[in-house]
Amino acid sequence: MSISLERRYADRIEEFAARHPFLVDLATVLGLMGCAALGGSLTLPSADPPDRDMTATVLTGVACLVLLKHRTHPRTAVVVAGGCTVAAVALGYLVTPLLLAPVMAALYWLATLTDRRTTRLYGIITTLAVILAAVFTDSMDHLSLLLRTIGPFFWLMLPLAAGNMTRLRRAYLQSVQARAEHAERTREEEARLRVTEERMRIARELHDVVAHHMALANAQAGTAAHLALTHPEQTQKILTDLTGTTSSALRELKAALGLLRHDDHQDDTGPGSTALEPAPGLARLPELVAACESAGLEVSVTTEGEPQPLSPGVDLTAFRIVQEALTNVTKHATAEAARVRLEYTGSRLLITVTDDGTGKPAAAAPQGRGFGVMGMRERAHSIGGHLCAGPRPQGGFEVATALPLQPSPLPAEGTTP
Repeated sequence: MSISLERRYADRIEEFAARHPFLVDLATVLGLMGCAALGGSLTLPSADPPDRDMTATVLTGVACLVLLKHRTHPRTAVVVAGGCTVAAVALGYLVTPLLLAPVMAALYWLATLTDRRTTRLYGIITTLAVILAAVFTDSMDHLSLLLRTIGPFFWLMLPLAAGNMTRLRRAYLQSVQARAEHAERTREEEARLRVTEERMRIARELHDVVAHHMALANAQAGTAAHLALTHPEQTQKILTDLTGTTSSALRELKAALGLLRHDDHQDDTGPGSTALEPAPGLARLPELVAACESAGLEVSVTTEGEPQPLSPGVDLTAFRIVQEALTNVTKHATAEAARVRLEYTGSRLLITVTDDGTGKPAAAAPQGRGFGVMGMRERAHSIGGHLCAGPRPQGGFEVATALPLQPSPLPAEGTTP
């Protein structure tokens, strides 16, 4: 309780000093004037007091009044206060801490407001001047040379040491505050970066879901309209597949948007909760192939090497890349067939999607201006893989990617297409 009260009063004093610096300096100067006046009246028992005239009063008054400018002119304050003190000592006044109070205060503020080199230079000169005046003054003839030198030395070194400690403490507090501000800025920048990355991830996911299913639905609807009069049974089958395509799109959109609304503190087994479906992976490749075939695109899948278990992130990335590549074939290529090749080699999975399209101009749109190839490349980079896509010399389009079996994020490339 007492510590909190002391801290409260200390904070109030600091706030008052910050709001009214001149009043604080004026009160300090008046106190120093009293100390100097009292010090000027002290003498050794066996020594004669100096002549009582206005000279000493003027000197001590000037030494104290100049301290009102110590915040803006600390060097001038030391020179003037030191000169007045040396003159007073030379006139025969006894060297005591009370008489040295103005110059001690000036040295303290010099040490707190200037650099170490300046403090050392002015401190040594002032100390030597006061010691020489004490050595040759008549008021201290009854004392040994050691006492006349060691006393002023220690009394003037004390404010210099205290001022240096105060300056170092202020520098330490400023560095701590600067580090705290830097850490706060870093946290804010990291939070903004995470938000940007999450927005990009959601945008990629929604693009893959919407673009794929909408392209399939458009192709299925066009095929059904073309065959409606000549092949009604086949048209009925295509329309049934179209219903499945739209239902699948709705489910995946619901799952993607449900992640945005998901509350970690919500009980997923509660009556109002909606169970989130697992992320798709290569296990759903047959469904993807069937959906593409219903839109008129023949897809063949070949697997080479021994299939290896994939982490959920890699499995989702591989599926989305194949999905987007087949979607681009459906939308942009005049192809009747596409080939998907999965090759497990060591610690990597190589995926190649090719088509036999005629290479009409729209086929190059995803690579140049669209978001399909860019999204696939971002997905591959986000787990430490790489992807390249472009027309094949023999015709058609090819998407090739190499993915690690276990993700190895690359922050430098994670957000760069």
